[in-house]
Amino acid sequence: MTPKPILTSLNNPLIKQARALRQRKARVESGLFLVEGIHHVGEAVEAGWEIQSLLYAPEILTSVFGLELASRLGARSQPISIEAMKSLAGKENPQGIIAIVRQRQMKIADLHSVTVAVALVAPQDPGNVGTILRTMDAVGAEALFLLDGGVELYHPTAVRSSMGALFWMPVISTAFDDFLTWARAGVFQLIGTSAHVSADYRSLAPRVRWALVLGSEQKGLSPEQLRACDDVVSLPMRGRVSSLNLAVATGALLYALNAQRQAR
Repeated sequence: MTPKPILTSLNNPLIKQARALRQRKARVESGLFLVEGIHHVGEAVEAGWEIQSLLYAPEILTSVFGLELASRLGARSQPISIEAMKSLAGKENPQGIIAIVRQRQMKIADLHSVTVAVALVAPQDPGNVGTILRTMDAVGAEALFLLDGGVELYHPTAVRSSMGALFWMPVISTAFDDFLTWARAGVFQLIGTSAHVSADYRSLAPRVRWALVLGSEQKGLSPEQLRACDDVVSLPMRGRVSSLNLAVATGALLYALNAQRQAR
């Protein structure tokens, strides 16, 4: 196959399309999003996500694996200049590879054989969502619910922070009430979190099926949402701080609850 010419113009339609996907409006309207970096693109490809285009800068991309990805995608791969790559990259010193990927919109009906889940109510920080996905993958949780709006799953920061877990973990965006219906039908124990309860997380041993439910970084869970939970626990604060980062709190609770379940 004859090598494609390297795109250099920042006004090329493909470059402009990729640049536009840095904005939520373009992602929502097109159903596409950006995946940047060798590891992340590799995970998207291995997980079977639809890659519309792969942009790579031959002068930067020296990884054998990265170059194999470009070759593997064939006609969908497009070499671009260093300047064009830097105009698309979300951080300094880009690795020289970015993919335009088709989004997936999963539904509750798509879930099967879930025993451990996490539900986030209106999270506001995309970095937290991505980090929570990464932690869930590490601990063996099986599904993430994004409830009642909040951050967009395909925000570049969420994608990058997930370290590829996004491409393997089912993520459902839905309303709290729909999640509650699903959980009740599956006989899930809902474990809520609040800084205003005395029940220490170490005192709770989860049942066979359980879901950890956390509120937004600013507001936490509402009184109604707390009442919907079977149990509500807190993380003790021994210093001067009054709360933990959402991703840190989720990680601590996931590991602790999982260990307590296994010890039963």
